[in-house]
Amino acid sequence: MSKAAIAEKEKFVDAFAEELKAAKAILIIDYLGLTVEEVTNMRKELRENDVNMKVVKNTYLRRAAAKAGIEGLDDTFVGPTAVIYTDNADDITEPARIVSKYEDDYDVIDIKGGMLEGKLTSKEEIKELAAIPGREGLLSMLVSVLQAPVRNFAYAVKAVADSKDESAE
Repeated sequence: MSKAAIAEKEKFVDAFAEELKAAKAILIIDYLGLTVEEVTNMRKELRENDVNMKVVKNTYLRRAAAKAGIEGLDDTFVGPTAVIYTDNADDITEPARIVSKYEDDYDVIDIKGGMLEGKLTSKEEIKELAAIPGREGLLSMLVSVLQAPVRNFAYAVKAVADSKDESAE
């Protein structure tokens, strides 16, 4: 292998290590068995939600993880591997939600493990996280809860006004 090729691979590993270091959520999956169209759709949905997906050789992945200071995921770097990650601190549940949806829809995806905000995460924890509504869903729930007392008060005032109108007649 030429020195230029080695330098190019080192550059890739260094750049990927920086991306992993900045990531708030990292999922390691085996996607083998998805059709090209299914992978394309998943990548598109991930991109639309500020989530990245890279298919990386396991040797490069091990080196990048080591350079990023990520420990404990080496046993997931076996076989066909895709790394799904985001540096979006506002919604670290989004990668888990999207991947879990595809895992449920297509039996071929296997979540191997991951890391959330620097903590190792099992497949079961990722599935639990996927069940939590996203930021938009939580904000919608909050608005609904905050509006309920005002709405109930308005109904009560309207009911009193209606009863006074009926008694005046």
